[in-house]
Amino acid sequence: MTGDTNSAVRRASFTIAIYLGLAALALPQARETYAELSGVRLWYKDTGGPGVPVVFLHSNTGSSQNWEHQIPVFTAAGYRFIAYDRRGWGRSMAQPGAQPGTAADDLRALIKFLGIDRFHLIGTAGGGFLVFDYALSFPEQLRTLVVANSIGGVQDEDYLELGRRLRPPQFDALPPELRELGPAYRAADAEGTRRWIELEHMSRQSGATAQAYRNRMTFSVLESIKVPTLLITGDADMYAPPPLLRMFTSRIAGSESLVIPEAGHSAYWEKPEAFNRAVLEFLKKH
Repeated sequence: MTGDTNSAVRRASFTIAIYLGLAALALPQARETYAELSGVRLWYKDTGGPGVPVVFLHSNTGSSQNWEHQIPVFTAAGYRFIAYDRRGWGRSMAQPGAQPGTAADDLRALIKFLGIDRFHLIGTAGGGFLVFDYALSFPEQLRTLVVANSIGGVQDEDYLELGRRLRPPQFDALPPELRELGPAYRAADAEGTRRWIELEHMSRQSGATAQAYRNRMTFSVLESIKVPTLLITGDADMYAPPPLLRMFTSRIAGSESLVIPEAGHSAYWEKPEAFNRAVLEFLKKH
């Protein structure tokens, strides 16, 4: 009788092990490689696992490498972290010539490639343009939006004029690190500043063709966004200072906002603890 019992236990243990093994195989695996999509090879990193996916969109002066302060934190919090190099940036490789489709189409193709249903979408600076464009085009796929340090691609003339008045003369001629990193950070962290500059130099591909957006961004269009939205900027952000942030919060119903002290246009990099904490608290509510 004891032999029969032991045999049954072994069979049950073997069966459980098989089921656990199959379940592990079914989970998304961690990888850093290319997604072969129509007209483009997008380089992406995906921590895999069973967590809710969070997709990060880099700035126009960065790439997927710029999220090094976010990957371990969001993974430890149980999320599936995904970042990629947008077409024309980093290691992504597009076919020569005019770029077909839009950045939102590329993201949608990547999401389908990865087998994702719904996800959180986070973008900083130029990546925030794409967050809004995607939310307007495919809102049913999104759990939340986080737009940080971004002018949002809005084309209203009064908004553009206000932005020009708030920025100093010859602003666009300044080196990227002076435009995008606040003085408090540059003074306090020379090594972090050097690392940011290094990543900036590797970001945009020479001769890359800009893609169009699916929507012409205006505040009246943004008013249609119903996805829970968090808007972030830094108090030293010369691109998207707090007065501009308030224009977005007044138009996107139910949106939340945060101004991070002593941060410029790259709050995710300059103040990662404050940035990560605010974003994680927001995601947990949704």
